[in-house]
Amino acid sequence: MASVVDPRYPVGKFTRPERITEDDILSAISTLAELPSELRNAVKGLSYNQLNTPYREGGWTVRQLVHHMADSHMNAFIRVRLALTEEWPVIKPYNEAAWAMLHDCTGPIEWSLELIESLHARWVMMLQSLRSDQWLRGFTHPEGGRQTLQFATLLYAWHSRHHIAHITQLRAQQHW
Repeated sequence: MASVVDPRYPVGKFTRPERITEDDILSAISTLAELPSELRNAVKGLSYNQLNTPYREGGWTVRQLVHHMADSHMNAFIRVRLALTEEWPVIKPYNEAAWAMLHDCTGPIEWSLELIESLHARWVMMLQSLRSDQWLRGFTHPEGGRQTLQFATLLYAWHSRHHIAHITQLRAQQHW
């Protein structure tokens, strides 16, 4: 009997690893480096109506997912930069659902695809330059507590796979 996948978490929920290895970090950086092309491939050829289709009942549309990824990853990049230049800064969370409803999230996905390409190029370059002691720096999330750069990098690699899977599973379900 096939297991039922929760459409909210097609790659499973993120779980905090007990120990983060160098291989874990390298794999996460690789995922972040590949995200721009993976995302382009996931949305390639989708029509206006397909982009405006929710990935699940009550979920965001594909268009909103693409814009959300840009918003989320911009925030993550800034958080990493803060962690590298300040001592355990307290970061400001944001209301992701409210951001996804702002008018610019009805705009062309190309805007966010281009943003993600440039953003990830810089982010990956920065991550690849970190010394071992810098990976242990971090920030404090008011709701999520202290997060090292190791942890945050793994979290955003998961976030990348998570939303790509939303799109690719919708495409498979709809036979697009």
